[in-house]
Formats: sequence, C-alpha cells, structure tokens
Amino acid sequence: MLKDENNEWINVNNEVNDNKEIYNKAKNRVPKVLLSASNISISFSQYSKGLKKIVLNVVENLDLSVHEGEIVAILGSSGSGKSLLAHAILGILPGNSVLKGEMEYNGQILDQKLKEELRGNEIALIPQSVDFLDPLMKIGDQIIGDIEDEKEKEEKRKEMIKVFKNYDLREDTAYLYPFQLSGGMARKVLFSIALINNPSLIIADEPTPGLDEKSLNETLNYLKIMANEGKGIVLITHDIHAAVSVANKIAIFYSGYLIELNETKNFNKNGDKLLHPYTKALYKSLPQNGFQLFEGSQPMNIEIENQCVYYDRCNQSIKECKYSNPELTEIGNGMKVRCHRLDNTYLNNK
Repeated sequence: MLKDENNEWINVNNEVNDNKEIYNKAKNRVPKVLLSASNISISFSQYSKGLKKIVLNVVENLDLSVHEGEIVAILGSSGSGKSLLAHAILGILPGNSVLKGEMEYNGQILDQKLKEELRGNEIALIPQSVDFLDPLMKIGDQIIGDIEDEKEKEEKRKEMIKVFKNYDLREDTAYLYPFQLSGGMARKVLFSIALINNPSLIIADEPTPGLDEKSLNETLNYLKIMANEGKGIVLITHDIHAAVSVANKIAIFYSGYLIELNETKNFNKNGDKLLHPYTKALYKSLPQNGFQLFEGSQPMNIEIENQCVYYDRCNQSIKECKYSNPELTEIGNGMKVRCHRLDNTYLNNK
C-alpha cells in the first residue's frame, strides 16, 4: 500500500486503479518520520539507608526514529532499557522517574499531554503478556471500551468484527472470557485491541516469547502486514531471529545505551558489516553462526564508571575505552555505532 498526494492510501496491486500519475507519485514518495527521539535519558529517584535520596541513571543518550511503513527492532537483553523507552513514548513511566531529551510525533513535540491524547489511538501498545487482559471482562467489552453512545458503540463493534476477520477470529470471540482463549487466540486479541482505533504507530513489546513456531510466524507476519499498510512499528525483543525476520533496522541496546543502529540486511553471512563488538558477539552466538559464547554479563547502568559501557567484556578494547564512554557516531545511511575503535574497525573496511 502507498499514499497519494492527499495522504490517502492506494492499493498498488489494484488493476482497476489506472491513475498512473498518482501511483508514480506515491511510489516515489519519501516515507515521513512518525517518531523521533533524541538524546533520551531516564533516571529514577529513590531513598537509601538513612533516608538519603539518590538518583539512578538507567537509560542515557538514546536516539531513535521510526518512519511510516518501517519496522525498527530494539534488540537487547533484560535490563538494557528496551521497555523503558517504550514506556517513555507512551507516557507511562512511574512517578519517581525523570525523563530528559526530546520526542516528536508527526512533527509535534511529544509532551505528556499529547502522549495521553494519542495513547490508545494514534499510538498503540501490543503488550508482552496476555495477563494484560482483564480476566473478569468479556473480550468484546475490552476491545470496544467504555462507550455510552449506542451509535458510536455499534460503529466500534463493526470495526472490531473487521479486525477479527483479519486475524481469523470468529465473531463470537467477543463473548468469551480470557480463560476461554487458546494462547494463539489471546495473542490475536491483543493485536485486535491495539488496532481497533487504526493507529499510525505501534509498539510491540516482546510479542513472541513462548510461542510455538506456527504462532511465532503468524505474529511476525501480522507485523509485516501492518508495516505494509503504512504503520510504523517499534518491535521490542531479545529474539534476534524475530528481529532479523521482519525489521528494516535493528537498534542494539546495552546497559541503557544505544550502541549500534544498523540495517537488517547486514545481519547475514559472517556479520562482517556489523559495527560493534557486542553486536558481532551476539550474532556469532547464534547456533547457525557457530554458537560462539562469550564471557561476562551485562552490567547495570549505575555500575558503569567513566569507561566504555562494554569495556569489561570486550576483547578489542584500546586505551581510550578504559577512560571514557564513546559518543554515538553516525557513519552514513542512518547507521550509528558507539565505539572508540570506529575508525579502525569499520571505516577502513568499507
């Protein structure tokens, strides 16, 4: 699907549409930026022994952008800051948090007020767990929501049925309770809740854990379909296979830092076009790439002193790595890396 000059979607496969001029304009149109996040940092205040107030920095200097029709995967292990960024975009960080940096949605400053207006409408969340479903409420009521106007409620019900059809759910699913759903059905219901208001930006927070191969492939295919319809997708995952299967770009998070942003096509063969030592190690640890495990564990952001975030585990460190954390550097085509060895490890091998 593509958009014409009036920002309307046109079906490029529809042979009836013979307006070649509109089609060509849509085909050559540069996708607009839906979400832009710049220099995002997240910290939490808490009290230690003796009621001393301390501030914990857990996410620092994150940059990210998502275009319409694009899937950007945020890949990292637990504690790397993936979900915190999602909560920051949605405006659902806890009260003791401090968010710094700039966010824009569709060219507008994405402040807390706008986040609350867009959340569940323009910006939707596909949560990780089916526990997000209310066990005491029928599925249809959860999807439609609390609407008093009968006409509006009926329109919403019709839209729900359309969404159900897209995910091969029967209409009577609306009258079931969550405990009556299979795992695959529950996952489809979560997608239906997110899509009922036809959002432009979707945040899928770990949508694949615990799924069998068939359900996994279905879930990833749903994400592809949404992107083909022009929606921007932020896929939060620790599953590198899922990220490589569907994403256009992959952002690697480590200890609260973005350490690499690369095109998905570079996650192939022996990974020569990957930039950061951690990304390369992560890629080579996959069974199909030799299952090469590496020692150590990811430190918490607060445990990192004035050194490279990956210093303690890196086998390619140089003198600068011990004394300063490198800046995130853009190297062309939207690719970025945070590494002191940038000049030696990548630019000389281009």
